[in-house]
This record gives sequence, structure tokens and C-alpha cells, in this order.
Amino acid sequence: MQQTGDGPIVLIGAGNMGGAMLKGWLDSGVDPRGIVVVDPGGAKALAPLIAEKGARLEAEAPQDLTAGILFLAVKPQIMDDVLPPLKTLVGPQTIVVSVAAGRTLAYFESLLGPAAMVRAMPNTPAMIGRGVTGAFANAAVDAAARARVDALLKVSGPVEWVETEADIDAVTAVSGSGPAYVFYLVECMAEAGRKAGLQADLAMRLARETVAGAGELLHRSPDTAATLRQNVTSPGGTTAAALSVLMAEDGLQPVFDAAIAAARRRAEELGKA
Repeated sequence: MQQTGDGPIVLIGAGNMGGAMLKGWLDSGVDPRGIVVVDPGGAKALAPLIAEKGARLEAEAPQDLTAGILFLAVKPQIMDDVLPPLKTLVGPQTIVVSVAAGRTLAYFESLLGPAAMVRAMPNTPAMIGRGVTGAFANAAVDAAARARVDALLKVSGPVEWVETEADIDAVTAVSGSGPAYVFYLVECMAEAGRKAGLQADLAMRLARETVAGAGELLHRSPDTAATLRQNVTSPGGTTAAALSVLMAEDGLQPVFDAAIAAARRRAEELGKA
């Protein structure tokens, strides 16, 4: 995938998410000479790769360029300090893309000025090219700009464009935070296995590989999650016994309803902070 459009890709922040995107771009054929990475910490983990590929690494926002796409990959809590010096990077053709939870397009416009803007919410499996990203574009993002952002986001996995900005908070609650729910499920399964009499390390291996394998089956199969569940469940069998607990009126669904609602509320709070 060759870079298109005017101006370089400027990536602000090269932590887990920014670093995952950067590696994906470089692996997919984006011209490294058109990538500028700004990281006050020197992007230590990625500095050798950046140097090897020939991208540009800066500790502060350079004042000698206008970004084609400005990717904001820093935590929302530090945006107030990070954004003001970046205003000089934003020109009439710049597309601003944020991957920070909660922060609204109005917030970015207040600090960077009016621009074509996209709010995107990837998740941590992007680090292995198996993430999923929800995205929303404002009215200033035309079809060509959206296609360019879509191509850059897709190096980490599929992209789902939503209809309203408010939907991004729900995306954050479901998929942005979702990997943590799955990891906690593994912890819970392993602990339940230990209480059932298995050695703790064996219970963890069984739980970990079961969730990883089930996820891969779900990824590869054309069947719905419900169909795959039913395929495992024999009437009157052990799986059915377990599901009678998990699918009870006070089972897993109301717990997830409450968890997703709590995550969405927190995303909305971050947008108002």
C-alpha cells in the first residue's frame, strides 16, 4: 500500500497502539520516507525499526511541515498538554485521526481548529494484525480522505464505520475494551478449574488454549456465534448444564449489559473532562 495524498503521515505517540499501527504501515508498504513519528520518550522499542526503514523520529512536533494525516495515539488524559503545539501541523488538507477514548471531535476542533477529522477506536489485537476498529468521520472528510484513512486503519484488521459520533463510545465499550473482558474470562475459567481440582498451571493452560482456539474457530467459520455454541451443546450434556447457569436470567447477559454500560458511561465522561 503506497502512501497517497498531500503531506506526510504524522504519528503522535508510539506506544502499544501507535506502535502497532506504525508496524502495520511499514509492513504493508507505506513509504517510510512519508512517515514522521513524534514521541517524547524516543519511541525506544521502535527506534531501531524506524531508523532501519528510514522514517523520521522526533521528540517534539516539527515546525517545518504540514501533516497529510495527523494520527493522535496518546492517552486522553494528556491531550490537553499534547495538542496545542500540534496546531501548526494542521493545514487545509490535513486529516486528523484520533484513537483516544472519549475525546470528541468538538474537543479536537477547540484545540486544533476546524479540519477533516476521524474518531477511531482500535483494540489491542491490532498489535498482531487481528484487531478491529470502529470509526466515525465528520462532514469535512470526503470520500477520498475516508478511503485513505480506511486503508491505513485496515492494516491492523477490519474497520467498521459508524453513523454517529455517539456510536464510538459504544464501540469503545464493546470492542475497544473488549479484549480485557476476554482475558478476564480466561482468568475466571482457570480459577474455576483450580477450584474443581486441577493444578493451577494446568487449569490456566486449558482455559487459555480453549479461548484462543474458540476465537480462531469463530474467526474462520462462516457460522454465527450462536450456531457454533449450539454445535458444542448436546441436550442434557455437560455443556448444557454449564449454559443453564451462564444463560440464566441472572447469568452472563445482565453482567455484560452492566459492564458495557459502565464502559460507555466512562467514555462519555472522558469526553466531558
